[in-house]
Amino acid sequence: MARLIFFEKPGCAGNARQRALLEAAGHTLNRRNLLEQTWTEQSLLPFLGALPVALWFNRAAPRVKSGEIEPDHLDSGVALALLLADPLLIRRPLMQREDGACLVGFDPVEVERFVGLGAAATGNADLESCARTAPGDCAPR
Repeated sequence: MARLIFFEKPGCAGNARQRALLEAAGHTLNRRNLLEQTWTEQSLLPFLGALPVALWFNRAAPRVKSGEIEPDHLDSGVALALLLADPLLIRRPLMQREDGACLVGFDPVEVERFVGLGAAATGNADLESCARTAPGDCAPR
């Protein structure tokens, strides 16, 4: 099984569900606070890879949900500057294997390819959306 660095937002119910699935599949997680990490272009870009810019963003972030930031209309330079200035905007989780390979988000198909979920996989369940529904529940803590 894999050993992963797992960048999360502490207290995030979605990240807790994701961690539980990975651990049930036998993976070992080195948990880190995504919001306290000092991100640079060089440290963040390996996670974002060749994804479209809009997929770099946490759609549950208050600034995205309010329409202040529209990820679908940003170029990569502006988007990266926003993510570096406000890590709450970064799509979660960020995962890194021991070999340095990186993944952003928790699409079960991609996670299966990345490290394997096996019997822990949940089919078509949405494992990225914020599980909380009250306004402000996904705000920084």
